[in-house]
Amino acid sequence: MLTIDCKDVLPIKNELVVYVSDQVAAIPTLKNNQFTLSTLDDEAIDTNTVVTAIKKFLDSIGEGRNFAVIGNNNFISITSVSGKVIERESTQQQEMFSCSHCGFVTRYQVELNTHMRIHYL
Repeated sequence: MLTIDCKDVLPIKNELVVYVSDQVAAIPTLKNNQFTLSTLDDEAIDTNTVVTAIKKFLDSIGEGRNFAVIGNNNFISITSVSGKVIERESTQQQEMFSCSHCGFVTRYQVELNTHMRIHYL
């Protein structure tokens, strides 16, 4: 499992999670200021591949020069180089819920609860 700290890029965390998990074929789990990536077969995820994917995403939105992506074992930190944090005017940030078993993501707690039941049938 690989943990990515996003405290300096929280407004774009959801888009980043989707992009990175697609690039490395991993299951994301959302947390408050970070997210984790894991695989079904508990194989190690290549840290360098994830760092590259994060850098590509930041470059695509024009923020690549403002943030350093530092990988250390199973932890990756996205840190502002100049102290600047990404600020976006969001129209009511919606909370996302993620299944800890398979990575299913939804906006609704009730839908997640219903989904979780299939894992215990």
